[in-house]
Amino acid sequence: MKEISEIRHEHIKKVKKVVIKIGTGVITDDKGYLDKKQIKGLAEQIIELRNRNFNVTVVSSGAIGCGMGELGLQKRPGTLPELQAVAAIGQSKLISTYDSFFKLHGYHAAQILFTREDFENRKRYLNTFNTIHTLFQMKAIPVVNENDTISIDEIAFGDNDELSALVTNLIDAELLIILSSVDGLYDKQPEGKNEVNVIPVVEHITQKTRQMAYDAKTLRGVGGMHTKLQAASIVTNAGEKVIIANGRRENILPKIFEYENVGTLFLPKKEKLTSRKRWIGYTKKSKGMVIVDEGAYAALSKKGKSLLASGIVSIEGNFEKGDIISICKKENHEVFARGLTNYSSEEIEKIKGSSTSSIHKALGYKSYDEVIHRDNMVLI
Repeated sequence: MKEISEIRHEHIKKVKKVVIKIGTGVITDDKGYLDKKQIKGLAEQIIELRNRNFNVTVVSSGAIGCGMGELGLQKRPGTLPELQAVAAIGQSKLISTYDSFFKLHGYHAAQILFTREDFENRKRYLNTFNTIHTLFQMKAIPVVNENDTISIDEIAFGDNDELSALVTNLIDAELLIILSSVDGLYDKQPEGKNEVNVIPVVEHITQKTRQMAYDAKTLRGVGGMHTKLQAASIVTNAGEKVIIANGRRENILPKIFEYENVGTLFLPKKEKLTSRKRWIGYTKKSKGMVIVDEGAYAALSKKGKSLLASGIVSIEGNFEKGDIISICKKENHEVFARGLTNYSSEEIEKIKGSSTSSIHKALGYKSYDEVIHRDNMVLI
């Protein structure tokens, strides 16, 4: 068994692009105001990484928390208009604070605000990739946040843990660091006088791993360990690494890149997904689902085959050709893959369970042999 330091060295030594997600609790005080001393320290660590030729993108929460502090609110607003208004007040102060500390070292904070639609739209997705990589060539640090002032339930990410995972996949970063107010993934619920230990390395995120998560939401934050594990799952399934660590620990970022045993390191799957497959599997929302039999499940999950109409048992939802849909097991409707469909829900309803040679008879035409081609499918 390798030492923890060896494992960390092996997986971190070749990292060049890193996304650093900073939670609300890391950069605000107990009253909700920005902790400028804390942001100054993180800014210095980020600049140190840039000076060591790392390409760094920051995903920072805190706009709503900052706005709450400015307004003297003690509780997170409960309605969407209130949240949007508070975010509008807080976002400008948040980015200006980052910018002021980056400027001390000759860098600028480059603000990028996302809605879900920006990731859904392939053209915007690619444009953002180009913008961030252009910023890497300048004296600038991309600082990303959700555009809380216009996001609505249908397009919101819900928390910046998921956003940080999507940004990691967007720019093909090799490492996502989630800085939180906890030391990592604990081996048991940290309550009372329980002695807890941080799990240093997680090889695979399993159901047992997810059961170790706990909700530690604050009055100003949204996500807990559940959302962090979901973000870690997205990134590691794409073939990259994740570290969850305590953002208030002194010099946490240099310690990570010096391979010290801090936080929890989540190891990647061996196969790296292409940018396009990351978009299919984890970025664009599913418009519906097909339920497949055991034979189709085995062919897709173990043999690398395409989805044929003969293996489809039933469908759910209304979708069109070219939409992304989920593929589920028959016995429990668990989603195990996603892909771009060659046929609409109406067409699949007519050809489900049919052989490929029977498609033309059922529809009067046959555009494709496969309902979803393997090249347009991602196992999740």
